[in-house]
Amino acid sequence: MGNHHGRYSNPGHRPTTNRPPPPPYKYGQYSENPAPIIPAPIENSTMGLCLPYGHVDSTLRALAGQAEGFGRFAIGGLHGAVYRVTTLAVSGTIELSSYLSVSSYKTIDGRGQRIKLTGKGLRLKECEHVIICNLVFEGGRGHDVDGIQIKPNSNHIWIDRCSLSDYDDGLIDITRGSSDITISRCYFANHDKTMLIGADPSHTGDRCMRVTIHHCFFDGTRQRHPRVRFGKVHLYNNYTRNWGIYAVCASVESQVYSQCNIYEAGQKKGAFKYYTEKASDKAEECTAALDPKVIYLSVELNQV
Repeated sequence: MGNHHGRYSNPGHRPTTNRPPPPPYKYGQYSENPAPIIPAPIENSTMGLCLPYGHVDSTLRALAGQAEGFGRFAIGGLHGAVYRVTTLAVSGTIELSSYLSVSSYKTIDGRGQRIKLTGKGLRLKECEHVIICNLVFEGGRGHDVDGIQIKPNSNHIWIDRCSLSDYDDGLIDITRGSSDITISRCYFANHDKTMLIGADPSHTGDRCMRVTIHHCFFDGTRQRHPRVRFGKVHLYNNYTRNWGIYAVCASVESQVYSQCNIYEAGQKKGAFKYYTEKASDKAEECTAALDPKVIYLSVELNQV
């Protein structure tokens, strides 16, 4: 879906030259699993700036395996055939009457065009190695309709440079044991419940979930940037402003590592919330881990 190429920098972000170190907790059920490796930015000679992912637009398949963070192994359709969409010309709107299901080893690539999905969204169900790049999601209607719904048991996913707004449920929901996911350089606006990671305290299988969110712009969305249960989430270089309830919420055994983010408050000043919930297989309620050895919150909070 769209195969022209060009260099993009996400509006509202200032690329940083210093990459933060990986979180200080273990990754996955095996202690030998390595932490995410964050590559150095690429120098753009024409702009004089170091841009994250500056090298991935060189060829059609260059996205494969280039995500930062937990989704770094996602290769998408690297070894598959290329199907070029020609009926939408340079840009176009696709009205979906039902979810569009995405299967394993697929890249949906809208670079160089403006492709908008409306009505419903994408569903990633029991799949792996999916890359979604440079799409617009706007105006999804119906019960439990998300822009991008990732469940159950989907792994190695990279969502990059997408714009999401105005859906009846969530913009991105990651639940039911889905893990090893990176969301980067996305724009979120005009929405209430933005991003959910872990849907319910009874879903104890979500303890495996690992998600990286970086260089994203949450522009006046009301809450859930993200809302986390059980999972391990690394947030860095995101800009969140003018939220309506809170910026980030953590509960029931979740671990959130927030690093080099900007939280610009409007009327609501509290950036972080911690809810107490009881996992269905535990006798006592608990909230997010707050041991500095496990979780460290480094927040620049500009209250206006």
